[in-house]
Amino acid sequence: MDDAAGGGECHAAQVVGADGEMDAAAMERFAAAAGLPGRGLSYAVVSILGPQGSGKSTLLNHLFGTNFREMDALRGRHQTTKGIWIAKAVGIEPFTVVLDLEGTDGRERGQDDTAFEKQSALFALAVSDIVMINLWCHDIGREHAANRPLLRTVFQVLMRLFSPRKTTLLLVIRDKTKTPLEYLTQALKDDIQKIWDSVQKPEAYKEAALSEFFNVEVTALSSYEEKEELFKEQVGQLRQRFYGSIAPGGLAADRRGVVPASGFCLSALQIWKVIRENKDLNLPAHKVMVATVRCEEIANEKLTCFLSDNGWLELEAAVKSGPVPSFGTRLGAILDSYLSEYDMETLYFDEGVRTAKRKQLESSMLDHTNPALEMVLDHLHLVALNKFRSDLEQTLRSGEGFTASVHQCVQASMAEFDAGLRDAAVKHVEWDASKVRNKLQEHMQVHVESIRNTKLAELKANYEKNLSDALAGPVQSILETGERDSWACIRRLYRRETENASLAFSASLSEFGLDQTVSSKMVSDLREHARSVVEVKAREEAGNVLMRMKERFFTVLSRDRNSMPRTWTGDEDIRAITREARVAALRLLSVMAAIRLDDKPDRIDRALITALLNSGPHSQKRSIEFTYDPLASSTWEEVSPKDTLITPVQCKSIWRQFNAETEYAVAQAMSMQETHRRSKNWLPPAWTTLLLAILGYNEFMFLLRNPLYLLGLFVAFVLSYAIWLQYDITAYFRHGTLSALLTILSRLLPTILDIMTAIVNMSHSHKKHSTGRSSLPPPIHTQSFRNQMWRQAQVQYHQSPDSPSASSSVDSNSGDEHES
Repeated sequence: MDDAAGGGECHAAQVVGADGEMDAAAMERFAAAAGLPGRGLSYAVVSILGPQGSGKSTLLNHLFGTNFREMDALRGRHQTTKGIWIAKAVGIEPFTVVLDLEGTDGRERGQDDTAFEKQSALFALAVSDIVMINLWCHDIGREHAANRPLLRTVFQVLMRLFSPRKTTLLLVIRDKTKTPLEYLTQALKDDIQKIWDSVQKPEAYKEAALSEFFNVEVTALSSYEEKEELFKEQVGQLRQRFYGSIAPGGLAADRRGVVPASGFCLSALQIWKVIRENKDLNLPAHKVMVATVRCEEIANEKLTCFLSDNGWLELEAAVKSGPVPSFGTRLGAILDSYLSEYDMETLYFDEGVRTAKRKQLESSMLDHTNPALEMVLDHLHLVALNKFRSDLEQTLRSGEGFTASVHQCVQASMAEFDAGLRDAAVKHVEWDASKVRNKLQEHMQVHVESIRNTKLAELKANYEKNLSDALAGPVQSILETGERDSWACIRRLYRRETENASLAFSASLSEFGLDQTVSSKMVSDLREHARSVVEVKAREEAGNVLMRMKERFFTVLSRDRNSMPRTWTGDEDIRAITREARVAALRLLSVMAAIRLDDKPDRIDRALITALLNSGPHSQKRSIEFTYDPLASSTWEEVSPKDTLITPVQCKSIWRQFNAETEYAVAQAMSMQETHRRSKNWLPPAWTTLLLAILGYNEFMFLLRNPLYLLGLFVAFVLSYAIWLQYDITAYFRHGTLSALLTILSRLLPTILDIMTAIVNMSHSHKKHSTGRSSLPPPIHTQSFRNQMWRQAQVQYHQSPDSPSASSSVDSNSGDEHES
């Protein structure tokens, strides 16, 4: 990346070239353009280390808004950043200087020229507050890929050359896998601690702890190529940590040994000069160097031959499809052949280097075979686990006990698994069969727990259902009766059914081999379920208490002791019956007021009767137990709140509503009784009849001596009755007395005329009829005349009083009579 490309906001510049020479002028130009000299101590320096092509520049560009040159993956993997580049972070306070270092382990420089890598890493640690180390997730735990030799050298030289300062090591794990971050963090911190413990320290820092020089932080990022959006989101979160990095608690909080910003360029130049002049840093002993290079070349050659070996490729391909017989023996023979060739070719090199490189070769080959080894173990694990599951299912279907079935199937599956482990073991690998076996046993135990939990859940659900069926219906029926011993009956039912179910359930649990505590807990839960069934049903019935009270009241009020409907003939004591009905309803309310499964005495019944039945203004009864209103409370005495279904205040409210909704039935019964009593006494008393006979004797004799008065009274009666039938007199009086009288008077004369006209027409008809028969008219019989008037009155009665055709109907009827 050239200077032009590094212009703009980020002010990028190359300060150390590929030849290892620092460009002091470029450093000065960068500092002036970025405004670094005027920052005082308010600045931070961040650098990054890591293998070539690991995405260091990409991370810096996304993290700090810089524009370092990035590798184009489409053009192949090659060295992108050469030397050391510097830039200013965009949009971050405090002022942050970013150093992009050339990647380590690059092929362009060669395997034997690692001096520049060490020098640049040492420079970064010397001048930086925060050193980011870019690591591939799959390289964690390796020697060179994880930069462990580099860190070891840097630790040694740093304390020898410079006064100590505390630097933050931010390990950035790239392309994070499913392994939890806390495990990776612990592994990295353990590695760094081991490196620190292994390096030789000056006498002054012999017992110094790593934490005195370094603050180790670990973070992880997803793959930029596969999960770009998630990568950017995680980088954005990491960027937030660089805001206020030099503040207390920040990433660069320890500011010991920091030079002012105006002297940063000079300080960096002198540090680089000292590092470059340190010859011991990059010139190992010639013999060791030659041995190192040659042994490493041979080891790489043998590793390449091993990776292309037909026997290994066939074995690797076979493993993917399933278990391979004699896998350990076949793989061990291939490894031994290449290790033997290495030993022959490196026989005369330095023994220490040779041994180290042999171990490295063996480790590298085993690293490549490790996926196949893990796949073999996975196959063995899967086969044994499937066998265990199948055998256990068949054994349980045959009806054997759960514990015995599990023990038998575990023994058979583990025996088969152990045989497979022995066949797959490789002598070059420190085989820890206990971990693999424990893992399989754990999975078996998980499956056993799953089956046990399923069986227990089914068993528990079955017992709970049976218990619910045995309790719910009878409890509801008992509560509906509302008798004094309702809760005593419920308690007996509850204890009997719960005890029977608990004994049967405990016997069923014994075959599962449960801990006594767990078994007791499940039995206790079943008892609690039984209690909850009763409580739920009681609360449901308590919600319908008003309806049940009214039903009970109307049943007692309307039916006698033989359940026959009452007929209010006038002899019944309605007050006594009403009180009996209310007592029955109140008893039902008392039963519904609280849950009484604990058989504790209470005074709810007496309190309700005292407060609701015996507390009227005319009542002289007052229980000596209560000197106050027992319902003026929100709780019952001797009843816990959790067992309270209806509070005293609610009982009072329900009773008021109950009285309001049942008063009409009582009033209706009293009305029916009074009506029946009146219907039986429609005649006046005998003494009034005798008194009327004595006082009216003279008038009676007067009427007997004067028959015309009787005839007049009869005619007046007939006319009055006809008028009564002609008009709905009672209907007229509903609208007022005056309007009724006016209406009757206005229609009285036309009605009398119609009646007289009908009589005259009847007489003419009789005359014509009698003339046709005889010249002498027959005498008009008084009784026939009365019958004729009665029939005429009936005709008038069936006509509407307001009908305009009333008179015509009389005429037509009289005509019909004549014709008949």
